[in-house]
Amino acid sequence: MKSALPWFTPPNFPLYLAPMAGVSDKIFRQFCKERGADVLVTEFVSAEGVFRRNERTREYLDFDECERPLGVQLFGGHAEHMAEAARHVIDWVQPDFIDLNFGCPVNKVVAKNGGSALLKDCPTLAAVAGAVVQAAAPVPVTAKIRIGWCENSINAPDVARILEDLGIAAIAVHGRTRSQGYSGAADWEVIGQVAAAVDVPVIGNGDITCAADVARRRTETGIAGIMIGRAAMSAPWIFEQIKHELATGELLPPPDLSERWALIQRHCELAVEEWQHENNALRSMRSRLMAYSKGFPGSKALREKFQQVASLADLTRIAAEHLESAESAAVLL
Repeated sequence: MKSALPWFTPPNFPLYLAPMAGVSDKIFRQFCKERGADVLVTEFVSAEGVFRRNERTREYLDFDECERPLGVQLFGGHAEHMAEAARHVIDWVQPDFIDLNFGCPVNKVVAKNGGSALLKDCPTLAAVAGAVVQAAAPVPVTAKIRIGWCENSINAPDVARILEDLGIAAIAVHGRTRSQGYSGAADWEVIGQVAAAVDVPVIGNGDITCAADVARRRTETGIAGIMIGRAAMSAPWIFEQIKHELATGELLPPPDLSERWALIQRHCELAVEEWQHENNALRSMRSRLMAYSKGFPGSKALREKFQQVASLADLTRIAAEHLESAESAAVLL
């Protein structure tokens, strides 16, 4: 296997945090990095926004040195604009790699001939990939794809070969079609077919929740790395858990309830600092709080409270009440 990306040098098997819109911002990326994630990727960034030097778009490019290696993910369907956007990004923030989004299923992205729309337009996909590889050099370019547009057009191995021939340095494959969205099960058989079809590293993505999943998929498919998305949303410590179990064979328990609450409160405090507006920051955090509550005792009632949270004082009160309730329940047991 050849790679311009040093984190694939044997015996490395990198764990990626998947790029997720509205989730994998700088604060959350750093939480995952602290807890074992090897490679980070930004939320997807509109190439047209970068091309037009939109200030809001530039905010998505912000990252700290502690996050490296980090890639900036771009989406768009205009080859020249994508190439120019890659040049701007490299000039502005010097990422370790550029990642091309050929997998997003969201309608507003697909409608602009971006994301997974290009899986059914391979000439345009090739034009975009070729232009960005040339424009970004010597910075490596990677790509993320789905297995196809729908169940009748699964073409990931062919797409991967096209991308490899154009100089793409690694390919992440989400094991669902665009039509599936995030429903159903990821098809790891197709991911394995992609890994067999190309010499560049293939990163598998879909339904990874524990070390056993990682070990099984690695053995079955020959992938070079794993990408974790939704499981990390509620448990950013999943990366260190997986690494610990793979290295020692021992299960690493998740943080206890007080530690989890400390992480939640820290995330919200950093969000307030970033936004410079407490109410807006906490409103923006509500969906993140819902994800964090997964697995908490009394999570249903907790989610109802999170729907109303508007200040750090609200959060502190909710945390104290929840911890007291959990301790009381433990005493009764």
